[in-house]
Amino acid sequence: MPPSHASLPPLTGLETASLDWSTDEAGDAAPLSARFGDVYFSRHDGRAETEHVFLAGNDLARRFANWAHARPFIVGETGFGTGLNMLCAWACFDTHAPASARLHLVSTERYPLARDDLARALGAWPDLASRAGALLRQWPEPVAGVHRLELDARVTLDLHFGDAAERLALLEGRVDAWFLDGFAPSKNPDMWRPELFAALAARSHPGASFATFTCAGVVKRGLAAAGFAWRKVPGYGRKREMLVGEIAKPASDADAMRRRATPWFVPPAPRPVRHVAVIGAGIAGASMARALARRGIDVSLLDREAPGAGGSGNRQGALYVKLAAEPNDQSRAYLAGLQYSLRWLERLDPDHRLWSPSGLLQLAMNEREQARQTRFLATQRLPRTLLTDVDATEASGLAGVPVAYAGLSYPSAGWVRPAALCEFLSTAPGIVFRRAEVTALTTTAAGWRLALSNGGSLEADQVVIANAVAANRFAQTARLPLQAVRGQVSELRLPKEAPTLTRVVCGGGYVSPPLDGVLTFGATFQPNEAETDLRMADHAANLAELERGLPALAQLLRDVGVAFEPTACTGRAGVRAASPDKSPYAGPVPDADAWRRDYAALGKDATRIPNIPGRHHPGLWISAAHGSRGLASAPLCAELIASRMCDEPLPLEWPLADHLHPGRRVVRDIVRGG
Repeated sequence: MPPSHASLPPLTGLETASLDWSTDEAGDAAPLSARFGDVYFSRHDGRAETEHVFLAGNDLARRFANWAHARPFIVGETGFGTGLNMLCAWACFDTHAPASARLHLVSTERYPLARDDLARALGAWPDLASRAGALLRQWPEPVAGVHRLELDARVTLDLHFGDAAERLALLEGRVDAWFLDGFAPSKNPDMWRPELFAALAARSHPGASFATFTCAGVVKRGLAAAGFAWRKVPGYGRKREMLVGEIAKPASDADAMRRRATPWFVPPAPRPVRHVAVIGAGIAGASMARALARRGIDVSLLDREAPGAGGSGNRQGALYVKLAAEPNDQSRAYLAGLQYSLRWLERLDPDHRLWSPSGLLQLAMNEREQARQTRFLATQRLPRTLLTDVDATEASGLAGVPVAYAGLSYPSAGWVRPAALCEFLSTAPGIVFRRAEVTALTTTAAGWRLALSNGGSLEADQVVIANAVAANRFAQTARLPLQAVRGQVSELRLPKEAPTLTRVVCGGGYVSPPLDGVLTFGATFQPNEAETDLRMADHAANLAELERGLPALAQLLRDVGVAFEPTACTGRAGVRAASPDKSPYAGPVPDADAWRRDYAALGKDATRIPNIPGRHHPGLWISAAHGSRGLASAPLCAELIASRMCDEPLPLEWPLADHLHPGRRVVRDIVRGG
């Protein structure tokens, strides 16, 4: 039985916080919530209050100094607000933690601040300016869901936008110390409810601590009922008392309980991870290698050719997603992936040498697409800064050339240089590239042995398979269906006087703004073909699609002497890999034979669900089936796998992680008798 879609938020923008910046008699200003009538931090000394209540209340300086685990120390928070608490925790971590330690921050927020308000609020503390700048540069759009930010090499922040209790119920991961912040129970009773305290307990590591400014009875009763032991300690300033404590009754079976209907998705237990072999150096493998290396893990990146040599080897690729008209898990995952890729690329390449947030237009070129976009806009209300509808006149102004159709505009999407990006990622510290073809995988006492086509071998603690259409050619992955899809892109060299397209434009295909005087467009879509020879017929098809979507551009090119003929085109062909349901595979590789035995009863009655956790090949993972949207999906899938591998909170809600789990196809086949 699949997880219920009803447990996930709609694809919608959230209302941002409305602030009052009034000053007191002394002239001090602090942001006050117009909705709740309460301040975000004390006008007198909000920084000192945070350090007393949340840092000292959780004994963080000592705990950071003594942290010796391979996984990060995890701080959870209810109510991100201005981010002051988390920035102070980060500063404390930098001061006290050993160099090998990592910090992972998880915070919920129902009403995120607008970026300008956030900057103004944090401007009160100049010594936090560099940390505030890292936050502000990546501050996400106010969209319900999980937003992962890499604050620096050792610190990660996951912002869970939405109701605190609902967000924590969807969190996959456990916390070491809780900051129970948010507005006072008398001002915001909807947050301090039993569901919140139950979620806190379920998402706590054994012995997890908490601290909160409030001593309200509803908080004390809720904490005790959920299994926390609390005690009163001196508060800060005028606040005489506050609460601190620890989880007394850890919810040891919380993961199994939440998956009673889908026991096959219970995650495998963490294993030692010092050296990981990643098979495939396209965008899936290269982003996977980078995610692991950032965590201090040694990575061997293997490819039979070179980084970006396969389907990720094009000069340019469009960075966007096509969201379904009605909300579904696939659209949620892809939208999260697009937003993550944009932040990830901006952090990797702020000078935009490898990519461009040029914006993108998705044209409605026929009645069917017009109707689909109309339904989408009616059911999924996203911020206009992320996605908006435009008429033909507006589209023309954005594209820089005449456009004959209305459509959707993605202002921050754009294009990437995939081959150059893969090469850049493969040279990151901690990654060793090796040109080699892996022919077989066998388990060893310590992990895995990779047999190489030249007769050699390589050993690693864990392995990630990320070699596209070849990903199911190993014995362990043979039951995961993959479809080869050939795609050919075409290129035309333009004269200097050629018109300049300023945005990526998508219709039946796509065309990117010129790069180094070359216009890239395409791509063909040929299922079940794996040949990479260039074909004049495909160039002709790409030219016809370009003329159909942008007839004015085609004529303008002819007017400046561009030969609009297949023989004038260059380009390349690559082979994408797709799953039957068109969602990627990202997660642990299931032991398909064991699943067929353990869950055989599903073939007779899908409601007869055995209480058996899914068995997986220990330390074996896969990131594949990214199709033509790998730039929007592969980096987030890499984070998903790295987080699982390293016992961290996940960058997606647990139902979306289940949606991407490669074992979904095994269960489907069992249910259908395949």
